Amino acid sequence: MKILEGSRAFRFALFAVALVVLGGCATSGAKFTEFQPTAPRLDPADARIYVYRTMGPGAAVQPKVNINGQTVGTAVPNGFFFVDRKPGPYEISTTTEVERKLSLTLDKGETRYVRLSISMGFFVGHVYPELVDKAEAEKEIEECRYTGQVGASLSESK
Repeated sequence: MKILEGSRAFRFALFAVALVVLGGCATSGAKFTEFQPTAPRLDPADARIYVYRTMGPGAAVQPKVNINGQTVGTAVPNGFFFVDRKPGPYEISTTTEVERKLSLTLDKGETRYVRLSISMGFFVGHVYPELVDKAEAEKEIEECRYTGQVGASLSESK
C-alpha cells in the first residue's frame, strides 16, 4: 500500500513539474513563419530588433528583457517578440542572479536578431543575449511563437 501511495505522489509531482515547465513555454501566438508576412511594416527611419529564445534547459527561468533599462518583454522559451527603435546605440540586458548585457548599434532600416541563451548559474540559470546573423536566426526562430503585444512593437517608447 505504501508503494502505491508513494507512486501516486511521485506521479502527481511529475505532473506538477510538467505543468510548470510547459506552462512557461510559448504555446499560443503565431509562429514566426506565420507572423513575419503579416508583421507591421518597419518605418524606413527606424530599425527593428527581434528577440527570441528557443526551447532548451531552464524553461522555468524567464527573466525580463530590457533595452536601455526599459522592460520590453520576457525570455519565454520558444517565444519571440520585436521592438522598433530609432538608429543608435542600445544595451539589451537580462537579470537572474547576475545581469547579462549585449551592446549593439542599429542603423536606419536595419533588422537585428538577438537570441536569448541559457547557461548554468549557482542558484538559477543565467539568460544572456547574443547577436545572431539573419540566416541563422531565421532558421532558429521559425517555430517560435509571438509573445509580444498583438499589433504593437512597443515603438511608442522609442
